[in-house]
Amino acid sequence: MSGTPVAPIPAARPVSSTLHGITRTDEYAWLRGKDDPEVMAHLEAENAYTAALTAATVDLQESLFQEIKARIQETDLSVPVKKGPWAYVTRTVEGSQYAIHTRRPRASANDESAEVVLLDENVVADGHDYFALGTFDPSPDHQWVAWAIDTNGSEQYELRFRNLTTGEDSAEVVGPVAPGSAWAADSATMFYATLDDVMRPYRLWRHHVGTDQAADVMVFEEPDERFFLGVGVSATDEFLVLTLGSQVTTEVHLLRATAAVDPSARFSVVEPRRHGIEYGVDHHRAADGTERLIIVTNDGSDGFRLMTAPVDTPGAAQWSDCGLHPATDEPYPLKLDGVDVFIRHLVLHERADALERLRVVDLDDHGTIGDVRVLSMAEPVYSVWSGGNAEFDTHVLRFGYTSPVTPSTVFEEDLVSGDRVVLKRQPVLGPFDPEAYTCERVWAPAPDGELVPVSVVHRRDTPVDGTAPLLLYGYGAYEISIDPTFSSLRLSLLDRGFVFAIAHIRGGGERGRRWYLDGKFLAKPTTFSDFIAVGDHLASVGYADPHRIVARGGSAGGLLMGAVINARPDRWCAVVAEVPFVDVVNTMLDDTLPLTAIEWDEWGNPAEPEFYACMSSYAPYENVAAVDHPQILATGGLNDPRVGFWEPAKWVARLRERGTGTNRILLKMEMGAGHGGPTGRYSVWRDEAFVLSFILTSVGITT
Repeated sequence: MSGTPVAPIPAARPVSSTLHGITRTDEYAWLRGKDDPEVMAHLEAENAYTAALTAATVDLQESLFQEIKARIQETDLSVPVKKGPWAYVTRTVEGSQYAIHTRRPRASANDESAEVVLLDENVVADGHDYFALGTFDPSPDHQWVAWAIDTNGSEQYELRFRNLTTGEDSAEVVGPVAPGSAWAADSATMFYATLDDVMRPYRLWRHHVGTDQAADVMVFEEPDERFFLGVGVSATDEFLVLTLGSQVTTEVHLLRATAAVDPSARFSVVEPRRHGIEYGVDHHRAADGTERLIIVTNDGSDGFRLMTAPVDTPGAAQWSDCGLHPATDEPYPLKLDGVDVFIRHLVLHERADALERLRVVDLDDHGTIGDVRVLSMAEPVYSVWSGGNAEFDTHVLRFGYTSPVTPSTVFEEDLVSGDRVVLKRQPVLGPFDPEAYTCERVWAPAPDGELVPVSVVHRRDTPVDGTAPLLLYGYGAYEISIDPTFSSLRLSLLDRGFVFAIAHIRGGGERGRRWYLDGKFLAKPTTFSDFIAVGDHLASVGYADPHRIVARGGSAGGLLMGAVINARPDRWCAVVAEVPFVDVVNTMLDDTLPLTAIEWDEWGNPAEPEFYACMSSYAPYENVAAVDHPQILATGGLNDPRVGFWEPAKWVARLRERGTGTNRILLKMEMGAGHGGPTGRYSVWRDEAFVLSFILTSVGITT
């Protein structure tokens, strides 16, 4: 038909290479040329093509955006976080894209008139298409705040120091740096990390506020390309904690915060790295002054264990098991994910049967363990986490709670009396009734007989008879758990009759370390077969119309999307693949790219034949076939340091070139953003409205 937009397919310029006796040809390798005008012209053509093919949905996009905005209380504020003499509050204002950081005297924590603005992100973001705050860290004496910003999505930040008495910034600008920082006890010495050529935080520096970066002293360098460096402070604020971590191994170094101002002071190792052994360290000082280290480690247990160690002799030979997490032969035992340390309590973060839970351990004045109890939660499917606990000497725990039908809620619980109060529940404006929705936990059988947990939410009046469209979300990598949470943005789908489900597939951490390992390395294909099995099961039991299933995932979840398209193109009506890691073999063979070397511990190194064979069997770009593909929306970010912009660009080109069908295959490239896409809440909402319009129209819903 005259006037129909023509899909841009770049010229094929084959580049061949041979490894392990196998020759591969990449006809679109040239799309990596970020400085090539022809590449930029192609990306602009892709965006124009996507805009043309979605022009008919502009009104729907606007309706969705207005729905999203109408549900959100645009002028809002956080629950005050108390630290010393101050209460810190973050707030938003209607019409403003970004947050405003403020504080009030602790005694006037709920008095807005006592508020002083510390940093207005809208002011510093002015003139930038992209803006992200990577650090906002008040000093121990509350006289300074360290703040760092990224204005292009590259995840390289500039660090500044603001005097909270005058409101003026110190003259120096330190950068580029990694996000994150740690103050020494003198409130004048700051530790920060810098990045190597492949975006790995690898050097730790000491900076004195008011001096030029050229005077900074490097205090630690991590030479192993598999290890990232990060710095923080202990719960007691008495130690600086330097953590060196690969995907499978950890090494922690400590330095007294008071000693950090001595130029000769050096961090000391807790336990030298041993391959495959992970551990995290915090510091505890009991009411009687007794101090010790609190350690969470997988040394001796895939479910991890809680240990203690002397501060002066902290090595593993001195670790003492607290006995709270005995070893078990169960295939998917309870997993200890971490611990919050308070003067008279420990709060353990655990996973059991694909659900999070908080377990409270009472401590006496000497730090001896007493009663232990699990905090009760109201719903069968939920997510819970601790947050806003900035002080060590307290018996009040603040934690967040949400479920697919319950908006995010901040609770405080008195750990002595057991009294629990709601401090804030995320407002959902308009005609929202949580009782109109229901969520369930479903178990889907995988091909090997294992049961995969699935979180499902829909309106109560949506029929479960095989006629509803389904959006199925998945990730399945890095032992990351995609926990079931509430989203007011998702209501636009649910209120139009969609069922939404999260497939808690292997490769993620929902059922502990073994669940992760069973979807990693040579077992990676299990992640993909799990996801397909979930889609099949939800259709077979009536949650989904088998012809209207939409799949969605991003980053490593975008790899998942590409793999399940290749494996079962008939299963999906449409697929949304956001910043998808689809060019797996080429990326894992190129150690000059950011993150590649550290990623070998997640995916395997294709320089080894068995990993090459496995990776080649599922890599989305390598396995595009001459079939009728589902409708596809892929996104990318030109400045993305994690997944190169060329990965979705090459993938979409090959899908179009090899595909036999007529379904729309779209690429939306953010030309001024990185891995997280656009910034600014209104921009984020508009971007989500665009994605939702694609999902809705893919299943025939146009209003």
